[in-house]
Amino acid sequence: MLPVFDPNDNEAGLKLLEDLTNNACQIQQQVLEEILATNLHTEYLKSFLNGDSGKENFKNKVPIVNYEDIKPCIERIANGEPSSIISAQPITELLTSSGTSGGQPKIMPSTAEELERKTFFYNLLVPVMNKYVDGLDQGKAMYLLFIKPEISTPSGLMARPVLTSYYKSNNFRNRAFNRYNVYTSPDETILCSDSKQSMYCQLLCGLVQRDEVLRVGAIFASAFLRAIKFLEEYLKELCSNIRTGSVSDWITDPNCRNAVLSILSKPNSELADLIEDECSGKSWEGIIKKLWPRTKYIEVIVTGSMAQYIPTLEFYSGGLPLVSTMYGSSECYLGINFKPLSNPYDVSYTLLPNMAYFEFLPVDNNHKEVVPDVQCNGVSVTDRNGKEKVEAVDLVDVKLGHYYELIVTTFTGLYRYRVGDILMVTGFYNNAPQFRFVHRRNVVLSIDTDKTNEEDLLKAVTQAKVLLEPLGFLLTEYTSFADTASIPGHYVLFWELKMRGTNDLPELDPVIMEQCCSIVEESLDSVYRRCRKKDKSIGPLEVRVVTHGTFDALMDFCVSQGSSVNQYKTPRCIKSEEALKILDSRVVGRFSSNKTPFWEPFRIET
Repeated sequence: MLPVFDPNDNEAGLKLLEDLTNNACQIQQQVLEEILATNLHTEYLKSFLNGDSGKENFKNKVPIVNYEDIKPCIERIANGEPSSIISAQPITELLTSSGTSGGQPKIMPSTAEELERKTFFYNLLVPVMNKYVDGLDQGKAMYLLFIKPEISTPSGLMARPVLTSYYKSNNFRNRAFNRYNVYTSPDETILCSDSKQSMYCQLLCGLVQRDEVLRVGAIFASAFLRAIKFLEEYLKELCSNIRTGSVSDWITDPNCRNAVLSILSKPNSELADLIEDECSGKSWEGIIKKLWPRTKYIEVIVTGSMAQYIPTLEFYSGGLPLVSTMYGSSECYLGINFKPLSNPYDVSYTLLPNMAYFEFLPVDNNHKEVVPDVQCNGVSVTDRNGKEKVEAVDLVDVKLGHYYELIVTTFTGLYRYRVGDILMVTGFYNNAPQFRFVHRRNVVLSIDTDKTNEEDLLKAVTQAKVLLEPLGFLLTEYTSFADTASIPGHYVLFWELKMRGTNDLPELDPVIMEQCCSIVEESLDSVYRRCRKKDKSIGPLEVRVVTHGTFDALMDFCVSQGSSVNQYKTPRCIKSEEALKILDSRVVGRFSSNKTPFWEPFRIET
């Protein structure tokens, strides 16, 4: 059972967090007992546990799994077989992950009870912020929130992103009034399926209510920066709407339109002139504080791949704190930042012990994984190849400064599932460890919710090589980086090309090279292509061709920084500014994709 508390009662919320973190060990044991007792007779657990729901039996018999291991079970449910394959509770929907399998989004099971758990989690964010920031009940939040495409599976269950699931739920739409969480955006604008109309209307409402806004934000830093660019592009039209008290004709969603008109209410030339004046300077540095002068902070996720946006956010923020409040995933919600005003580069999250049963697979200091073993009872052993195998450790047994991969057993039918997040233990809050999110396992490129790994990048580049090889071109080396200097950001690939049999640089036909860019994009996964085509959260992919010897110079630089010559491998993603300068100084041609890749909502295979 989830603890009950009034989200308007800060003292009760903080006391609850103290109780949860002080009793982390006992609560984790209770969570595991509840999950196993409830689901012991599911087809999945029955095949391992033979009716024994003890913790030792669970750890010895139930394997640590990746998505590919459980994908058949989830797809069977999506195709109409009973939830009891993995869950004693009815699976009520499937949540699409930003991670992919076979080029399509992973899908995770969810239940009605899990929505209650998410609501409980969101309500706990409020007292933490109120502890550090006064007066949040004296105004509104301009949070830019959006829904994304969903599909109906053969079973009739909807498959949708986790945030879309929450915003469309009764838990969100019929939420109780909370004086600390009043939004400038009407629900109708958040639930508008047209992302452009949604963005326009939410910004318009936020501008009209500028004097009431105490905090601004979006879920991810990338989304908030896209909103700033959108504001810049549509500023005149937004001000015209404010000046006339009307909404542009292209806003055709009737619910959206009516909700905005109720807020506009009347013409306001004075406000329109003020906004235009604030935005008329040569630079938009500090524009957030200028447009919303009462704002106390910007709430966006800036951990993991989103950290690349911190400098740009700081440029626009006018010195406002950047706050990352929570850590969650499609599998389950996980942790809260108990020091929300900390430096954005130093954010740590405290995992709440009642959200799921957590285990941690040790990884070495270079974040390389070890082989999980389900039958070594905590003793390090080796496999037949001599590779070390270790047991996953419990939440309260992790060690300060050590790196781990997160494993979850959820209330919704995932058992010892590898989430893929690499975390570092930074401290403890009472008896609950705190973690810094380091990165996603195997991910090399990410701009928004896309996560491209080294294998996917290789496959995409290999497809483009097919176009070059008949021309006598050889792609001798490549690397990449996520360019976030522009909004939206985009992938950049550095290619070293030569003619077969020589070291001469081939003559580069722009048409052919642009086709190469397009082929790479078409070969990347569904989430990337959705971000490009539907969400427009990623810009066209770019290929920069470099001179012969560039990657030798890159190797020399890496060796000078401590890499071993004997063990050196070309990094497939570049993060060092010095390394990027070496590559950029040798660029002889730049080419970009001139069309958006094909995308359609994924389908469940029957």
